Amino acid sequence: MHKEPDPVQRPPSDVGRRRVVIENLQPCVDGGRYAVKRVVGESIRAQADILSDGHDALSARLLLLRPNAGTWEEIPMVHRQNDLWEATFSVQDPGLYHYTVAAWIDSFKTWRHDFAKRAEAKQDLAVHLLVCAEMVEKAAQRAKGTDRKLLESIADVLRTDPSLDERVTAALDEELLFLMNRFPDRRFETRSDRELRAVVERRKALFSTWYERFPRSCSSDASKHGTLQDCRALLPEIARMGFDVLYLPPIHPIGTTKRKGKNNSPVAAPGDVGSPWAIGSSEGGHTSIHPELGTFDDLAALVSDATSHGIEIALDLAFQCSPDHPYVKEHPEWFTWLPDGTVQHAENPPKKYEDVLPLNFASDSWRELWEELKSVVLFWADRGIRIFRVDNPHTKPFPFWEWLIGEAKEKYPDLIFLSEAFTRPKIMYRLAKVGFAQSYTYFTWRNTKAEFTEYITHLLTTEVREFFRPNFWPNTPDILPEHLQYGGRPVFMIRAILAATLSASYGIYGPAFELCVGEAVPNKEEYLHSEKYEIKHWNWDSHGNLKDFLSRVNAIRRNNTALQTTWNLHFHHVDNDYLLFYSKASDDLSNIVLIVVNLDPHHTQSGWVTVPLQELGISPDEPYLVHELLGDDKFIWQGERNYVSIDPQRTPAHILRVRKRMKRETDFDYFL
Repeated sequence: MHKEPDPVQRPPSDVGRRRVVIENLQPCVDGGRYAVKRVVGESIRAQADILSDGHDALSARLLLLRPNAGTWEEIPMVHRQNDLWEATFSVQDPGLYHYTVAAWIDSFKTWRHDFAKRAEAKQDLAVHLLVCAEMVEKAAQRAKGTDRKLLESIADVLRTDPSLDERVTAALDEELLFLMNRFPDRRFETRSDRELRAVVERRKALFSTWYERFPRSCSSDASKHGTLQDCRALLPEIARMGFDVLYLPPIHPIGTTKRKGKNNSPVAAPGDVGSPWAIGSSEGGHTSIHPELGTFDDLAALVSDATSHGIEIALDLAFQCSPDHPYVKEHPEWFTWLPDGTVQHAENPPKKYEDVLPLNFASDSWRELWEELKSVVLFWADRGIRIFRVDNPHTKPFPFWEWLIGEAKEKYPDLIFLSEAFTRPKIMYRLAKVGFAQSYTYFTWRNTKAEFTEYITHLLTTEVREFFRPNFWPNTPDILPEHLQYGGRPVFMIRAILAATLSASYGIYGPAFELCVGEAVPNKEEYLHSEKYEIKHWNWDSHGNLKDFLSRVNAIRRNNTALQTTWNLHFHHVDNDYLLFYSKASDDLSNIVLIVVNLDPHHTQSGWVTVPLQELGISPDEPYLVHELLGDDKFIWQGERNYVSIDPQRTPAHILRVRKRMKRETDFDYFL
């Protein structure tokens, strides 16, 4: 387990003389019970309300302990307004950061402020200069070396220089202020009673582009079961499309008892391959590979080849078993047994999953179960897998996930866990708090301008943003949303653009997505002839496919840093409810992207967008070039209001990079 660092040492107890109060230290999740989340390269802006009785000046420091650091560093905090103080620090290394706040009455700043007023009013200053000399002498005792000598010399001037002007000048000198800030009197400082934490992960925890594909459907021969070797052959095209995570549904042996047939039939016909989520047979369980997919050497080759293409392999982590799983015989205590002697299968009434047995986390042997499941994660991590998409984590206890993820990351700090939990918001958020780096979301079912704006604004502007990272998926093998069933090719393009530009992480289930498959089970959001229950032979290059389009979208994401975070998104006004207008910009405004999406897949929509010129550092009378990155068109805009018209049958959105006008020394304009 992670060993917590020693707490910040408090000064000797002198409560009656500590007058400063520190409240509301942020960012903070559930009172500090859980850590906030960042990735390498991001910043944390710490804020606290710091106040005291009277009118004395205050000073405050943010105390920061970085991973593997032996000492706390101090960062000066700045007073903003209404007793609000803040300090910002960047996180450049993964690991666990600790931070808290110390504050104190700053006697020298108080004296200096009052002294300047006395000097301006031409009052008698002699005694006040002696007070200053005394404070400087005490500061010298706290200092060392050159600083001590300098402070001692200033104190001597304050006491003995015959010129009052020289003494006043010395007292108000900025160098003295600098030295007194370095060696303040902190005997009676207050330290926050909260020591907060931040978990910093590698950048892919925030910015990633997922592609899901069933390896058993990867064969180029329609008559053959696909293999991991066949997956290797697809890597160049997946990389060309711009995906950096290839997620494979379970690759384990599949049970035969109660095996599901095609279209989720409760009776399997001869040759039916069953659902990969019915894990386990006589050929092995969660640490085995389905023999028809290949060997561990084949997996190692796939991982190696994927790495050479800039792709990571993600595996499905589904903690459930088929009735044939070795666990059923070896550890019957890990399952729920009914009075008739049968084992309880999975249900979500009226749905039944007879081919799947849930694990009983309330078993008396729960500790042994936890240890076994941890060993499964470490087994695959030992083989180069660092990303797991976790199936239905909300059906397992929260303490289990907090323990498992913490334990696994002790050995492999670069692990990333994606939560597949389409469930109630607070459950999704709890899973994020206990350690999941990313989560599926309700994006899949948001359709209107108001729905997108309300939902995403909530993710961006509430405490949720401190610990919950969305990963937007337009479709999954389980879910074919109604809009994809009826909107045709344009709606697939719309959903891809929305997912790819609203969130820093998104994914698709392919090739169903790029081939615009919309055939559903009647009156359900489920694929007809679902690949979950049969092998599919996809004609990846069929007419109308979106491979080149997705390549373009993903290249835009890679080439524009503004699109590589979720937290810089701002919605803006456009006078048409079928148009969604938003922007993303880098902190230094060197990369500004405006996105306008036509939410209507059937008709051209037009309107006037209101560009936030002041926020983007553009003056109202300044022309600026917008480069439409999907179609490579360029337009000169000026002012806030500009006209757009978007035909979904061509390209249902504009992704516009703003190029500001710059001035050359040769006295003509160009755009940067």
